[in-house]
Amino acid sequence: MKKFWRVFLYEYRRHVLRKRFIFALLGMPLMILFLAAFGFISVFIQYKNTPIGYIDQAGVIVNPGVSYSEDPFFKPVELIPFFDESTARQAMDAGMVQGVYILHPEYLDNGQVDLIAPRSVSPNAQSDFSAFLRLNLLEGKSGEIKSRLLSGPEVEILSIDGSRQASSQRILSIILPIAVGLLFLIVINMTGGYLLQAVVEEKENRTMEIIVTSVSPNQLMIGKTLADLCVGLTQLAAWLGFVAIGLVVAGVFSPWVAMQEIELGSLLLIIALVLPAFIMIAGLMAATGAMVTETRESQQMVTMFTLPLFVPMWLIYPIMINPNSPLAVGLSLFPLTSPMTLPLRAAFTTIPAWQIAAGLVIIYACAASALLLAGRAFRMGMLRYGKRLTWREVFQRG
Repeated sequence: MKKFWRVFLYEYRRHVLRKRFIFALLGMPLMILFLAAFGFISVFIQYKNTPIGYIDQAGVIVNPGVSYSEDPFFKPVELIPFFDESTARQAMDAGMVQGVYILHPEYLDNGQVDLIAPRSVSPNAQSDFSAFLRLNLLEGKSGEIKSRLLSGPEVEILSIDGSRQASSQRILSIILPIAVGLLFLIVINMTGGYLLQAVVEEKENRTMEIIVTSVSPNQLMIGKTLADLCVGLTQLAAWLGFVAIGLVVAGVFSPWVAMQEIELGSLLLIIALVLPAFIMIAGLMAATGAMVTETRESQQMVTMFTLPLFVPMWLIYPIMINPNSPLAVGLSLFPLTSPMTLPLRAAFTTIPAWQIAAGLVIIYACAASALLLAGRAFRMGMLRYGKRLTWREVFQRG
């Protein structure tokens, strides 16, 4: 057991201390942070605090002092009333206001509002005036009616079988499996590549022949594979941690983000599927590395393992439309597609317990088989130095 842990710790430390791993670990969060900062700066550049004027010919502004802005970042734009257009134009020419809104006498009949401005009015000024006008139109209504009209209808979409419903509060539960799936695809390709390259290099320079004098092939490959799993989980956990921090910060400023709900069952299902999926793919990549003689050849072979992982992403629309179709059920049971398909279906329907159980049993059995297969391929590959080993030989002579 001590030998296994030595292999595990050596492989884990070797991978996580690589410059390429550290760059990938920090690169994506920094890129997202840069894009978010760029977006914020773009909004800030368009922001103008110059007042905006209005002429109320319709008599709908009954409470000029109403609080109309809840923006946490910017001060509300001052709204200045004018009684005639000539005075408003003079103020505009003097630069006192960005522009002037004119509510015509027929506004309540046809909704006509004119905007006079020498140049485009800032988005925050337009938003503030729209909120100001809506609140005045609702003046005198009860708090409940006002809140209902301002927030709009709360639409809940029921699945065909009536077992699940989607609402604005469950958007994150739908996005979560897609986001985790995408991160999983990125991480498994990166960390699996580390393992694949390491096995091929050790085989090419015959380092493995020295290592196996003190460690059995099964201990070596299982140690390498589980170390690769922990490398992948480290990367995935770090990225999800950045996402969680981003959501917490966004929730402080956005009520919509704050009210989002994440179902514990969906989260546990994702974790239960991602772990064996990592082990399975890593084991298959390790076996591939032990079978081939060149790194370039191994990279061509692993495509048949990684390509099926993208299938649920290509078929996401039919899965969402009919989550209980034979296609969706089949993808839920196939071990290379179930890690993404099952959580995605769970967001739109109640999956029968036997399908979840069958999917978990199959993927855990495949993960264990992949570990044994990697050890077998490595043991046979050492006896065939310089020669390519085929899958048929691995299964026949195992």
